[in-house]
Amino acid sequence: MKKLLLAEDDFDLSNVLIQYLQLHNFEVICAENGKKTLELFQKNTFDICILDVMMPEMDGYTLAEELLKINPETPFIFLTAKQLKEDKIKGLQLGADDYIVKPFEVEELILRLNNILKRSESNLKVSFQEITIGKYLFDTKRLCLKIDDKTQQLTEKEASLIQFLYQHKNQIVKRETILKAVWKTDDYFSGRSMDVFITKIRKYFNDDTNISIESTRFIGLEFKIKE
Repeated sequence: MKKLLLAEDDFDLSNVLIQYLQLHNFEVICAENGKKTLELFQKNTFDICILDVMMPEMDGYTLAEELLKINPETPFIFLTAKQLKEDKIKGLQLGADDYIVKPFEVEELILRLNNILKRSESNLKVSFQEITIGKYLFDTKRLCLKIDDKTQQLTEKEASLIQFLYQHKNQIVKRETILKAVWKTDDYFSGRSMDVFITKIRKYFNDDTNISIESTRFIGLEFKIKE
């Protein structure tokens, strides 16, 4: 059974979700506000989290930021009544694995949860080694990039993406190829998530002008390293 943390202040909805999730082999721990959810996350280990955006004491976005500080590798999705594009983008920028707008079919939620867990379990593994990338040292065991006296800590997803790009350096790689290798899917949501990660990684390599990640519209990306 997968252990799931549910943050939902709607009592009726949370009861329905708990019943369905338990029927589909999820062990569910539920909290009715953001503060209690954070306390539970600090004391337990979860396979995945479902976070309502609008909650008392702490909203879902703020809660997600706090959860990421504790364990950035735990996948999470947002439940929300908001349908604005800006809200979805904000969720993506925070690192959400999905964004589901109410009302929704519970069966669809179960499918999305299982897909996220499959991708998480089969996430691209990097070999433990130190790789020189331009002026940087990429430590795949400690998940960090080093240059001079600066160290940038990485998430597993960031490390996997850097590893894949480096393996295909100085060649244009199709977006769907990158998505299938690192995200295990090439759907729209994952594509937007990748765009956020690429923006972050470009900043990580800012201290070496010989390194760049260039986009070719409608084709793909090229991780360029000048010798």
